[in-house]
Amino acid sequence: MHSTHLLLEEPIRMASILEPSKPTFFPAMTKIVGTLGPKSRSVEIISGCLKAGMSVARFDFSWGDTEYHQETLENLKMAVKSTKKLCAVMLDTVGPELQVVNKSEKPILLQESAHVVLTPDQDEEASSELLPINFTGLAKAVNKGDTIFIGQYLFTGSETTSVWLEVAEVKGEDVVCMIKNSATLAGSLFTLHVSQIRIELPTLTDKDKEVISTWGVRNNIDFISLSYTRHAEDVRHARDFLSKLGDLQQTQIFAKIENVEGLKHFDEILQEADGIILSRGNLGIDLPPEKASILNFVK
Repeated sequence: MHSTHLLLEEPIRMASILEPSKPTFFPAMTKIVGTLGPKSRSVEIISGCLKAGMSVARFDFSWGDTEYHQETLENLKMAVKSTKKLCAVMLDTVGPELQVVNKSEKPILLQESAHVVLTPDQDEEASSELLPINFTGLAKAVNKGDTIFIGQYLFTGSETTSVWLEVAEVKGEDVVCMIKNSATLAGSLFTLHVSQIRIELPTLTDKDKEVISTWGVRNNIDFISLSYTRHAEDVRHARDFLSKLGDLQQTQIFAKIENVEGLKHFDEILQEADGIILSRGNLGIDLPPEKASILNFVK
């Protein structure tokens, strides 16, 4: 880990590696990545995570702006100094993630067997009958009978906070869906996932590039989690982009496999990436249950 920003107050003595190991010493064989979110961003909580073994802090840019994440990172630096526990920084990109936009943040009640329209018109207000989305090409990508999942988090374990839809018809740029289970969507953004449908969006989006070239460069990040990696070319493109950012030439890329397309090209992706992340939540939507369960045994 090459970051020069999260240093200990007192440098480690290099000569200490020559000293005999203590009888109770066991090298850490497993690295723990912890996501720093709204409930885990205080110095106190982060310090507790570091003491418990967190060695990489993940910053998820699918929500929150750079100022918000910078405040969290400053808290991480203070926690590192107080605990004297080193910790690397991982930037998790948004990628071609589809989202329902609820500007009013009012809860949206969806009733089983009713119909709801997904529209790319983000000026519309989200309601039980209409859900604005951040993608204009959905109508061209889906067909009648396709399955769509919407939720604030994938697989919350509760049917009341996420919903399954079935495409009933396509009207222009709008997609009319039948609601398969009653649910209440609460919050400003919800992930939208279309099972086994390719979305024609770049893996490294313009928004991702802006965050990496500003927040990422400023903080000399150690790792990038490349969301929705589908081909080895996605990793090569990201590495080429990093190579032009000076200090980030050595930043490692972890390819995040989140759909069937990524699984099909797993071997070639593995050759290009520095590491692999299997997003079992998203993969569980793309795969049959009996196939998704196998992911629990993949190492």
